[in-house]
Amino acid sequence: MPSALHFRTIADLAAALDAKQLTSVELTQAVIARTQAVEPRVHAFNSFDVSDALAQAAASDARRAAGQARGALDGIPIGLKDVIAVTGQPLTASSKMLQNFVSPYDATVTTKLKQAGAVLWGRLNCDEFAMGSSTENSAFGPTGNPWDTTRVPGGSSGGSSAALAAGEAIATLGSDTGGSIRQPAALCGVVGLKPSYGLVSRYGLIAFASSLDQIGPFARTVEDAAIVLGAIAGHDERDSTSFKTDIPDYRAALTINRGPWKLGIPKEYFAEGLDPEIAASVEQAIAFYKAQGCEIREVSLPHTQYCLDTYYVIATAEASSNLGRYDGIRYGHRSTAAKDAVDIYAQSRAEGFGPEVKRRIILGTYVLSSGYYDAYYLRAQKVRTLIRQDFLHAFRDVDALLTPTSPVPAFKLGEKADPLSLYLCDIYTIGVNLAGLPAISVPCGFTKSGLPIGAQLIGQPFQESNLLAIAHAYERAHEWSAQHPAL
Repeated sequence: MPSALHFRTIADLAAALDAKQLTSVELTQAVIARTQAVEPRVHAFNSFDVSDALAQAAASDARRAAGQARGALDGIPIGLKDVIAVTGQPLTASSKMLQNFVSPYDATVTTKLKQAGAVLWGRLNCDEFAMGSSTENSAFGPTGNPWDTTRVPGGSSGGSSAALAAGEAIATLGSDTGGSIRQPAALCGVVGLKPSYGLVSRYGLIAFASSLDQIGPFARTVEDAAIVLGAIAGHDERDSTSFKTDIPDYRAALTINRGPWKLGIPKEYFAEGLDPEIAASVEQAIAFYKAQGCEIREVSLPHTQYCLDTYYVIATAEASSNLGRYDGIRYGHRSTAAKDAVDIYAQSRAEGFGPEVKRRIILGTYVLSSGYYDAYYLRAQKVRTLIRQDFLHAFRDVDALLTPTSPVPAFKLGEKADPLSLYLCDIYTIGVNLAGLPAISVPCGFTKSGLPIGAQLIGQPFQESNLLAIAHAYERAHEWSAQHPAL
């Protein structure tokens, strides 16, 4: 029995649209109806515009009727994390600081999706300014995990992962600074891809930590992730960190590259703190690849123990710098209680920023301060180089690395009140951002209580084609991606 429209894949729906078995308006109406039915329980969206989405869908149908369809994304509803700019739409970063801000321009990825004909659908909830691992830090309330709405969907892109898992979008975009695509993808049972740093433009992305942030897709399948990546990747002169490289046909590469591959298993990622059920599922994924003729090697990433410390020095330092623009004067929240010009800064930030954002700004300002810059920030940058060298050394002998995505399955809302316990949820994903590598999380099982488990594949820089092919080989032999929560 075919899945309901809101649970079908981009590839399947694009074929149905091409065959005139379906219209984009019908598809978009199905997604809207699903969203209105489950959103009160999930709270994946900060806002959505039904009439605008239907107008986009009607324009797609008109193009198709005129023989001008723009490809696999034309007419497909795609949600965007509320840190990605869309002209005329709210851009809040899930913060009171930007609660009433409307974007005057499009992010580059938004422009690319529009050029591909996608129906841009809604603003998705996240941890405030993308700072968090559970989407509990949003100023507009937490998002629930569709598999168990009393649990977190992961973060910071929890709205993006939850909306997709719940059938409230056909694909979504998120941003990944330390695991914010891959970790929520694992906790919600969907595919999440963090591209190589510089492959996808950051222009129009609200900055958290500029040397770590990267936009990427959430999708039901690896094939869908490849389709979306092909649409949003490419050099952008408006982003000084954008890398000039040829963009291959990622979707075609899924079947061209069939392996077998050499896969590395980092011993540091299977140590104390890893949930036994997650370990068992990832071990089964390793066994699958071995049975397919892949060479499995244990590798070492000896500086892994320093990843968390290094990340929270560099990321908070960059956050402190980036968030200095929210001063209560140029745009964003402005306090009405301020007594003078200097007080505007203090009061506006005190009222506009939430506790986690303040915590990171304070820490980042400290490590950048006179007398501490060399001891913390400069040293962290040197360790970052060692971490990247660990990965590059491992890639001399293997094509990709296979690890767990998250050390734990989705936990209860409010369960981890201690910030450090939340930070540790990203222990397997942070190193990838520090090294600027591509990585993907794919569903690889469920716990006994029915919570999704994800496996992470880490690839070589700008070798997304190979990474996606390796992930696709596992996915097509399993049915994890075809299972959906019973909301």
